[in-house]
Amino acid sequence: MASFMKYAGLALALTVAAPAIGSDAVAADCRAAAARVVAEVGGQLLSVHESGGECVIVVLVPGSGNERPRKVTMRVAQ
Repeated sequence: MASFMKYAGLALALTVAAPAIGSDAVAADCRAAAARVVAEVGGQLLSVHESGGECVIVVLVPGSGNERPRKVTMRVAQ
């Protein structure tokens, strides 16, 4: 539960409002958002794409100890 709250808080902290001027601007916004998420969460970026005015970012986060890695999906407003 604590890790869910951590990621939910991170998603809220990373929410930014930026106008989408064109597909290149959207791609740049999503790349920047993905870089911020990976820096905060750690792990390996699996995918990033735009959907409905949001960047959908999927990161593979290493488990601690003997835990398996887990996929974390975050939606960040552009």
